[in-house]
Amino acid sequence: MRRNDEGAGRKADAGSVAAPATVGGEGHTRAAIVQLLLEEGPITATAIGNRLGLAPAGVRRHLDALIDSGQARAGRSAPWQQKGRGRPAKQYQLTAAGRGKLGHAYDDLAGAAIRQLGEIGGEQAITEFARKRARTIVAGIEPVGEHTTEQTTAKAEEIAEAFTDAGFAATTRKVGTGVQICQHHCPVAHVAEEFPQLCAAELEAFRELLGTHVQRLATIANGDCACTTHVPLLVLPAGRTETSAPTAAQPAAVRTNDSGRSAE
Repeated sequence: MRRNDEGAGRKADAGSVAAPATVGGEGHTRAAIVQLLLEEGPITATAIGNRLGLAPAGVRRHLDALIDSGQARAGRSAPWQQKGRGRPAKQYQLTAAGRGKLGHAYDDLAGAAIRQLGEIGGEQAITEFARKRARTIVAGIEPVGEHTTEQTTAKAEEIAEAFTDAGFAATTRKVGTGVQICQHHCPVAHVAEEFPQLCAAELEAFRELLGTHVQRLATIANGDCACTTHVPLLVLPAGRTETSAPTAAQPAAVRTNDSGRSAE
């Protein structure tokens, strides 16, 4: 679900993800909060209020309603996200049920078409279709020139932007010696549950563009809250392979160009 507010385009900078809410009416306000939970979650109620120009009490009322309906959930901030002392702030994000309400148009048609493709051309035809789709999303992005921290991070951000334009609400964040590409929404999640070739082709495209081994940590199609891919930033000596990549997805809460939003 995309906002219809004027000036809320995908190309706006991170500070304008949602228009300041003179968001007329309860429905529009709720929709703007859902959009922030989708694109920025986990996120605190204070951060939502600051983004939308809403009073904390109003934000929490909408969040409570979303939690009661099963569309959102709350959790405490991780220690590394906390500023100062005191009890960690609650952070909110959409549940699978909440994302499901955003709509998966043409899922049935797409699934039927891919099944028919498989009957005609076999598994290889489905794999080639998935690869072509992934390459179409990142068309125009050149492979990284040199595997340095700066260039690899910039290339990951470029990939995330391309996937955001394709409806995946993607962000990046630094984690230890790597960077994660986090896709907070998947417009083909229901189809990908049946055809994992779609997810595999995305990962293959990441590897081709980033020039390094990348590791998929979580996928929405498998029931996770986001599709998270770890990209190592350290260049290992010849003959060695990375053995210290994270084994679990980290909270996808921070954009690389964010200014401490989730550290409240």
